[in-house]
Amino acid sequence: MNIVVLGSGGREHAICAALAKSPSCEKLYCLPGNGGTAAIAENVAGLDICDGTAVAGFARDHDIDLVVIGPEAPLVAGVADVVRASGVAVFGPDAQGAQLEGSKTYSKQFMERCGIPTARYASFDSAEPALAYAREIGAPLVVKADGLAAGKGVVVADDIEMAEEAIVKCFDGAFGEAGSQVVVEECLTGPECSLLAFVSGGKAHLMATAQDHKRAYEGDTGPNTGGMGVYSPVPIVTDGEYEAMAQAMNAAAAATAQDPFDVDYRGVLYGGFMLTPDGPKVLEFNARFGDPETQVILPRLEGDLAQIMLAVAEGRPQDVELSWSKQWAACVVLASEGYPGSYEKGKVILGIDEAEALEGVTVYHAGTAFNDDEELITAGGRVLNVVALGETFEEARERAYEAVDLINFEGKQFRGDIGSRAARGRSAWE
Repeated sequence: MNIVVLGSGGREHAICAALAKSPSCEKLYCLPGNGGTAAIAENVAGLDICDGTAVAGFARDHDIDLVVIGPEAPLVAGVADVVRASGVAVFGPDAQGAQLEGSKTYSKQFMERCGIPTARYASFDSAEPALAYAREIGAPLVVKADGLAAGKGVVVADDIEMAEEAIVKCFDGAFGEAGSQVVVEECLTGPECSLLAFVSGGKAHLMATAQDHKRAYEGDTGPNTGGMGVYSPVPIVTDGEYEAMAQAMNAAAAATAQDPFDVDYRGVLYGGFMLTPDGPKVLEFNARFGDPETQVILPRLEGDLAQIMLAVAEGRPQDVELSWSKQWAACVVLASEGYPGSYEKGKVILGIDEAEALEGVTVYHAGTAFNDDEELITAGGRVLNVVALGETFEEARERAYEAVDLINFEGKQFRGDIGSRAARGRSAWE
């Protein structure tokens, strides 16, 4: 079948790499793609992936059998609705289902109605009541822009002054329309863990656990980013915690197919959890594959991703079968100097071939392109995802950093402690 993947990041490169291995994938496109997807798919630039009519037209003109939507923005924009209405199978929820990510307030209300454990919160559409609430509950607390802010609209405030600054920043337009409504919630403590599921027909097929590292700098300090590293599975998760997370994911999937929600949810549901002393609680739901979680989850998937996605897209949850490799996967993100703030582009990248020559190493491109001399260059904040598989957690981590040392570009920035906390055990969070 002919497949098109929408997006340009490391997640989309990982999805394309997995789809390209499927015997049923005849022609693969990536819109717009990046320097890595160009080697396994036909990149197509110049089409607005948030324009459902344009995507449906591309699908019609290229005899596309399956559209896979990678990022959240096209989902919230309703691209899945338009393309699905044109008769093409789509992997991704409709616009209403995507509100689980598109609106923090909607997501919180969804959790409350479903009885899913989450942090105590309140939602505001103006600054003064939000500031009053923050002072009332006291720090530490979390301030979230209600809408999509590319992973940067969340501030974990250690003191009230920091919370007040974040609230004012949101309402002053730092995140555009995304910050016109603000959620203020209690700050949960404990390790974080992600659990994703393929969801179709109200049924959840759970994937492997993963743990992302959101903060920019070592020791979990600095501003939140889109993710600086990740590993899978998560060694510190107990059987009881996994069961509680699975229960929450199954409840959320079932609710999507029931009143009052009753949405057309055919894609991935991402559950971000905090493993609190009182049990796992949901920090957020996302309506798509996580980035960089995808880069450690899909390499461990044993099976035909194209057929799995098609079954989900066509509403055949009974045909989804998942199995996972026993290997561990670790990913270190290489970023441009200055990320997640301002950064320069156009730096020549060297050493990827040498890194991928190491056993079990794959380098997924997140923000790359080619210059006029056909040199691979940096083209984003997060540039590369260096992924290594290993028989043990330590082997995967060590191999990933061995590969990182072989790759160079001016201003290369990365965290040197991805997975180190988990390697020390649960006590590292106490």
